[in-house]
Amino acid sequence: MSDIHIRQDGRAGRITLSRPKALNALTYDMVLQIEAALDQWRTDPTIDLLVIDAEGDKAFCAGGDIQEMYETGTAGNYDYGRKFWRDEYRMNAKMAEFPKPVVTFLQGFTMGGGVGVGCHGAHRIVCADSRIAMPEVGIGLIPDVGGSLLLARAPGRLGEYLGLTADRMDAGDAIHAGFADHFVPRETWPALIAALCDTGDPGAVGRAASPAPRSRLADWQPQLDACFGGDTLADIHHAMPDPAPEPITHAQKLMARNSPLAMACALRIIRTVRGADDIRTALEHEYRYTARSMERGDFLEGIRAAIIDKDRSPKWCHASWRAVPEADIVAMEGPVTDAPLQF
Repeated sequence: MSDIHIRQDGRAGRITLSRPKALNALTYDMVLQIEAALDQWRTDPTIDLLVIDAEGDKAFCAGGDIQEMYETGTAGNYDYGRKFWRDEYRMNAKMAEFPKPVVTFLQGFTMGGGVGVGCHGAHRIVCADSRIAMPEVGIGLIPDVGGSLLLARAPGRLGEYLGLTADRMDAGDAIHAGFADHFVPRETWPALIAALCDTGDPGAVGRAASPAPRSRLADWQPQLDACFGGDTLADIHHAMPDPAPEPITHAQKLMARNSPLAMACALRIIRTVRGADDIRTALEHEYRYTARSMERGDFLEGIRAAIIDKDRSPKWCHASWRAVPEADIVAMEGPVTDAPLQF
């Protein structure tokens, strides 16, 4: 059975991720097939919109399939990872810049690479069990696949909070933070998809939507904004009150698990991207980090601890997130000249 099902259905171009046992994690081949479909449908007059969904109940897409990245990286071959990221980011840019409405159905987990496929469209649909996150700092990466742009656009300092903690958003949080648009009960999705394919009218989404659930992050935002506005991780630490309220103790607990270098660089990237507000700028700055993440960063150790050995005890390059040297951040920031990202 194929990992992805791409076809035309009425007025819609349909992309269905079909690796439910693997939580629909993106393989390199799936990335290339999605890109090819975007290229074909961009100017096809018989396609009015795109509908992107996934099989299974647990996940729309829980991320990228990084097993081969780990195997090649630990062998000293960093070219495969760089190629994967270059081609994936090019697809992400095409998704974000697609000239027709893109409607995505985000059940269960939508994380990492899944955000790059599911959260750049014009009509992003969530339901009661949706859980959306940018968890990269937990494995030594930075929020990528254009996620830094979504974080930069989030209200207040929620982007910094979500990028540095890797906290998971429910449906209400995702809508509040700008990662989703509409809450539609899951049981009505088949009828909505049929209407979209039949009519090619994205207005059907708004007519099917229900009021968004209450957002925990909206309630927490004043306290998060007060702490996550600092220029550095040290500034954020110093802004945290003692004793700390629940939102801040929750943030501290999550940040203690993550790569200090990745968090420091994620903070820098989110601030840079906020000033540009452009998907290609976001992807370019993300690639500067990911292209170096195996050789100079914590990525391989993060994968070992989380996925290979599963001991959940990574030995990060830096002992504390409160003190990452500026020189180490700068070393991850420069343009990649030997294998550049090209759109």
